[in-house]
Amino acid sequence: MKLRTLLATAALAVTMTASAFAADTVKIGDVVELSGAGAPVGANWRDAIDMAFDEINADGGILGQQVEVTHYDSQTDPQVSRGLVQKAIDDGAYVLMGTVYSSSTIVNMMVAQQAGIPQFTGSEAPSITGQGNPYIFRTAFGAQKSMPKVATYLKVGLGAKKVAVAWVNNEFGKGGHDAFLKEAEAVGLEIVADVSSEAAQADFAADVAKVKNSGADVVFVYLHEEESARFVKEYRKQGVELPIVGETTLISQKVIDLAGDDMNGVKGHIKMTADAPNDLIQAFSAKFQEKFGRKPDHNGIKGYLAAYTIKYVTEMNGDFDRQKFADKMHGLSLKASEYPGVLLDISWDDTGETSHETYIGEIVDGALKVNQVLPAQ
Repeated sequence: MKLRTLLATAALAVTMTASAFAADTVKIGDVVELSGAGAPVGANWRDAIDMAFDEINADGGILGQQVEVTHYDSQTDPQVSRGLVQKAIDDGAYVLMGTVYSSSTIVNMMVAQQAGIPQFTGSEAPSITGQGNPYIFRTAFGAQKSMPKVATYLKVGLGAKKVAVAWVNNEFGKGGHDAFLKEAEAVGLEIVADVSSEAAQADFAADVAKVKNSGADVVFVYLHEEESARFVKEYRKQGVELPIVGETTLISQKVIDLAGDDMNGVKGHIKMTADAPNDLIQAFSAKFQEKFGRKPDHNGIKGYLAAYTIKYVTEMNGDFDRQKFADKMHGLSLKASEYPGVLLDISWDDTGETSHETYIGEIVDGALKVNQVLPAQ
């Protein structure tokens, strides 16, 4: 009798353990800009992450466990983001996602590094992957890799000789600005105006006037989305006829939505876009539009591919070991034909920097027209 009771108790314990395991979830902490100046950026990032993990959960989750995502609002404040990264870690996050603004990531990534937690960031300042942090991984490469393409396009593609630069004076803007000046000098471009602005700046009249009177052949704009839209609208208002060229942020969908017809004719280099001639990206864009009622921007693509990368790498490792995850990411290449959730072929080097194809395009009739596909660098 005692033996029978013992066996029954053991069986019940096994059943309860199996049930508890089956009910377990893997926690992902997403620290992102959901209010403040970065809210338009954060909304696309968050929504794409939610869509990706909804798909992953519907398909059985990761290693049989459902994914539970918690979004923490950084308020576009670096110090707030730092505290929230610690909270996400305390809450048991397996992997961290965010932030998108470089000025926040450069502060909060040290907290994740100290805890040994892998972190996917949407930030693009060169310094992010230049710190020797083995736990930070980009979702699209930094400005130091895009600016050679921008400078070459200005010099060769547009025949420019004199350039005015309008940039935002924060970690994101300074990183891109400094990288651009270096590459502009390398190809023989003369910088005739160097105009900095502040994040969330509302009035660009004086900035545009400086560009207008600079004698430039072209203006290169490196601002956040909302500031980019304000700059372009003021540019058109003042009747400036110089070509406007930018990088991914300037010709993102959010800026097109905000600036409307004033964006027509704006050109530039784009790291990621829903308008890429890529079947997987276009299918993602269609699903996103159906679900959220708007077209995704590059931040949506970055968030989506990061979510799927978490799934793929964890399944390659066969467990939820954070250190194994970080180790696996270094030198990793994922082909979209084998891992469709990443949407395009992408690789990470030993610093967490990425490599993938990019595009040259122009805004025509309110939409981005991709004119050229550039190979991975």
